[in-house]
Amino acid sequence: AYRLCTMKKLPSVLARTLVSGTSGSPGLPDMSEVRNRLRDLVGASTNWRDHVQAMQERKALHTLLAKRQEDLPPRRMKDSYLEVILPLGSQPELREKYLNVHNSVRFGRILEDLDSLGVLICYTHTKQEMQPRSPLSIVTALVDKINLCKKIIYPDCDIKFTGNVSWVGKTSMEVKMHMLQLHDGDYSPVLDATFVMVARDPENKRPAFVNPLLPESPEEEEIFKQGELNKLRRIDFSTASLLKMAPTAEERNIVHDIFLNTLDTRQEGEGEKRISLVIEKRISFRSRKLPPNSVWMEDAKLKGLQICHPQERNIFNRIFGGFLMRKAFELGWATACSYGSSRPFVISVDDIMFQKPVEIGSLLLFSGQVCYTEKNYIQIRVHSEVYDADTREHQTTNIFHFTFVSESEVPRVVPKTYGSMLYLDGKRHFTATMTEV
Repeated sequence: AYRLCTMKKLPSVLARTLVSGTSGSPGLPDMSEVRNRLRDLVGASTNWRDHVQAMQERKALHTLLAKRQEDLPPRRMKDSYLEVILPLGSQPELREKYLNVHNSVRFGRILEDLDSLGVLICYTHTKQEMQPRSPLSIVTALVDKINLCKKIIYPDCDIKFTGNVSWVGKTSMEVKMHMLQLHDGDYSPVLDATFVMVARDPENKRPAFVNPLLPESPEEEEIFKQGELNKLRRIDFSTASLLKMAPTAEERNIVHDIFLNTLDTRQEGEGEKRISLVIEKRISFRSRKLPPNSVWMEDAKLKGLQICHPQERNIFNRIFGGFLMRKAFELGWATACSYGSSRPFVISVDDIMFQKPVEIGSLLLFSGQVCYTEKNYIQIRVHSEVYDADTREHQTTNIFHFTFVSESEVPRVVPKTYGSMLYLDGKRHFTATMTEV
């Protein structure tokens, strides 16, 4: 059974109010226009050799920052609503960039587009009419959730993205985006995405205030309330992280059962004990046996290296977050494909935290790990880190979580060490994903 299409779409009444007069595909901006608008809003250079001067010029925008959030005019959800077209059907020359070997759309490219659109939506929410350039540096902080309800995205049908700011804090914004594809004259839903963006000063060093959001209807009130609940859920999930708290009693039992089932019991000898002869069976903690139709977790991983060239920079001359997501997804997909020995389909992306920006010229190391399996589902964790060749230090930049479904049942992945927290962490993410099925 595939994932049910439980898209968290805007209610129909709200959707009609957010359209802002747009209908159909004609006249909608495409993804190249999205990136051009972003460069214009920030004043980013198009030539790498000019990037230092361009960032120096942004320092003067400090004076345009609000001292308090109350000084900024509130905005409505429809003020940030955008529709963007990806004309794969009407402009065939675009297809090769998005095409994979299975004659469907590369999901990694969609991740790049969602990241760019999410940033532009936030700039639209915060844009001041009298200021051609924004003093804010808006960057992706977190990909909260991406749920898909289609196995295959077709490469010869137009795609439409829609989205708007759905919740606002002091310096952060939640963005809801939807992707639809044209079939038989109608757009049908493909995925639903929730991103969290943060605003910083022109030099991207300190937090900056953003315009508050003013819900205008009961439907918008409900969406805003859900954004607040999402924030609390993320805090709770972070608080309960296995890096901060011990596993629950149920999780300890799971790992302990796995441990016992992989121990190699053997008779080592006879001897006197407590004045009587007994046959003593000792369990060797060093000798382990793999259960049938299983794979050791340590044998279910792939690694990759990426040299970060200027071509992949964002408007702030760091490595584009969408590019990082694409490379991580492609390694995650390859890991799932290799493990399941068949083509995997992504059904969910969640909890991608951008912990550290990646500088141009960095050596970026990716490690893909199968951390949990169940029937034909594969939970993949991709860890990315930058390596400093001078200091030989490694620093984590991102951790990605992907849920795939394979065409057939896959072997069970088994942690070999008693303290394997990756397995439990993978199970947590998988369980959270499947609760929405």
